[in-house]
Amino acid sequence: MTTESALDLAKALKNRDKKAVDVVAACFDGIDRSDNSIQAYVSLMKEQALEQAAQVDKRLDNGDTTSALAGVPIGLKDNLCLAGTRTTCSSKMLEHFVSPYTGTAVQKVLDADLIPVGKLNMDEFAMGSSTETSYMAKTKNPWNLNTVPGGSSGGSAATVAAGQVPLSLGSDTGGSIRQPAAFCGVVGVKPTYGRVSRYGLVAFASSLDQIGPFANTVEDAAALLSIICGHDPHDATSLQQAVPNFSKALTGDVKGLKIAVPKELFGDEISADIKSVTQQALDTYKSLGASYELVSMESFKAALASYYIIAPAEASANLARFDGVRYTHRAEGGDTLHDMMIKTRGEAFGEEVKRRIIMGTFVLSSGYYDAYYLKAQKARTVIKEDFQRVFNDYDVILSPTTPSTAFEFGSKSNPMDMYLNDIATIPANMAGLPAMSIPCGFSSDMPVGLQLVTPILDESTMLNAAYAFQQATEFHLKKADF
Repeated sequence: MTTESALDLAKALKNRDKKAVDVVAACFDGIDRSDNSIQAYVSLMKEQALEQAAQVDKRLDNGDTTSALAGVPIGLKDNLCLAGTRTTCSSKMLEHFVSPYTGTAVQKVLDADLIPVGKLNMDEFAMGSSTETSYMAKTKNPWNLNTVPGGSSGGSAATVAAGQVPLSLGSDTGGSIRQPAAFCGVVGVKPTYGRVSRYGLVAFASSLDQIGPFANTVEDAAALLSIICGHDPHDATSLQQAVPNFSKALTGDVKGLKIAVPKELFGDEISADIKSVTQQALDTYKSLGASYELVSMESFKAALASYYIIAPAEASANLARFDGVRYTHRAEGGDTLHDMMIKTRGEAFGEEVKRRIIMGTFVLSSGYYDAYYLKAQKARTVIKEDFQRVFNDYDVILSPTTPSTAFEFGSKSNPMDMYLNDIATIPANMAGLPAMSIPCGFSSDMPVGLQLVTPILDESTMLNAAYAFQQATEFHLKKADF
């Protein structure tokens, strides 16, 4: 189990107190011991990782790398492309697909001399909140193996929580980094939409998807975020903005910070225990010199419904390419090309993916586009305006990350019950804002997450607010015993 922070590990490597080859070998030993229980990984890249580690050791010996995280092992969600490795999206449809190219965020990780050790389990095509829709495995929450790790980036959260690796990358469409981070008691960051290139991320909903880091500490997450951000000509939505050194923003000083607490995220949907732990976190911020007030954000009431129109609509278009003709699973039989495509999609897509494709196709169809999709986009604009109104007077919006702690497998069989897990996280995606979850306490021995949201491109304020809380508490230091 990895107990050192990523930055401490990188410091030991830079000082040559440790060798990258030994660190990576120990990482695989830990995965071998624990992953039968956790099942975080879809595939491992041991030979490739050890070879890369040897090269990093040479650069460290010669002083040829300036990366703050050189030699640190990292896991990759299995919808991130790395040339020559399987990229399955945890779906039967892509079970044997080998990526011919490397995505930009992953390339930035490689260029910074971090060492990918494997691809991590997820909800199929990132559609889910528990990693139960995966075709590949049933990832467990290290805090309680009978509970889910969250989703869709369940493997990315679980591997860090289990101490298999100190860092991982996930993707967030409606909360898929922050919700599993909360369930697994780790730090998860969704940056501003466009901060990180989506080139090489298998698309679910293109106007909502964003890549971000998982870590045990805010410092580690900030260091990794600085590496993966930046403009990319391969991605038309990539922002042409300079990337700050987010690590330098971590002063821990939050005196005068003004926090808004949406009362809509303190309603009956949020469990009493979660509200109590969140209130304690607010009291901590007050003791550090910050202030908070309850605010009304009425648009949040429309966020969930609007999201589950827009996201499936985009998914129905994005997943149309998976038809059995080119690089995907292909069903046997079928008298015509059309029959083959129908049969392929029928047997290779899981139930949740089919549900969202059907929903998306319906809301985009003639006669329903204006009634559903257009109204959802108008609601999205209102949500953005609501955020802007609040940010005119406040620096940070704070809320629980999830309505409850991690739930048991099979307990959310009703799709609507599952969708409600994202009630607090979806609004930030709809507005393209940076948001993150940090551990803020426990309920019945399970981690509770605290969500922080800041204005577009103001990750620095968000990360510093999270860092100040982490400096004043020890929740992030507690580890799962599984």
